Amino acid sequence: MRVAVAGAGSVGRSIARELLDNGHQVLLLDREPSAVNPELVPEAEWLLADACEMSSLDEAGLQRCDVVVAATGDDKANLVVALIAKTEFAVPRTVARVNNPKNEWMFDEAWGVDVAVSTPRLMTALVEEAVSVGDIVRIMTFQQSGTDLVELTMPEDSPYVGSRVGDVPWPGDTVLVAIVREGRPIAPTADDPLEARDELLFVTSSEIGEDLERVLAPHGRSASA
Repeated sequence: MRVAVAGAGSVGRSIARELLDNGHQVLLLDREPSAVNPELVPEAEWLLADACEMSSLDEAGLQRCDVVVAATGDDKANLVVALIAKTEFAVPRTVARVNNPKNEWMFDEAWGVDVAVSTPRLMTALVEEAVSVGDIVRIMTFQQSGTDLVELTMPEDSPYVGSRVGDVPWPGDTVLVAIVREGRPIAPTADDPLEARDELLFVTSSEIGEDLERVLAPHGRSASA
């Protein structure tokens, strides 16, 4: 897979290294000469260019990229990069960094953003995940589909502890995509039993959260209790 990363700061370089380690081709581009330092990520391609300029993206061969990551520290620039990549170069997948949570509402399909990644939101989600049992933690929103990736830790007194995954009456528009048990991810099947303190990862529509909490809540306790 060929990936272009706009923004060669610490965030962009970290993304590039991870992608390279996973066997992908990566192009890093930045408009600041001081940021273009191939020695920092020698396996990547580098380009001194303004990712908000059509001519720069054409020079970068964006039409040959499978994914564009807008990872600059400027939300306006990230929106422009995503929009141009999607509308002018037909890039199949765009991922955009959200620096200011107040701007998160703009990072949607109208601006060509398939996935918006908000560092403050992710950090909040991780904090909540560490202390919340039986409560939904929203990790990420997929703008194109309007669905959420959410996490719920199985309460020890849930009536479904010990039940098969296939026997739980999950709400509609909800898919259990992973179980994390003692630090090990499990791809769930209908026959897998649920255990107390399992971390359950779901892809679901945004309004389903309370229904999920209600299903797994101990008898006699509502989702909001």
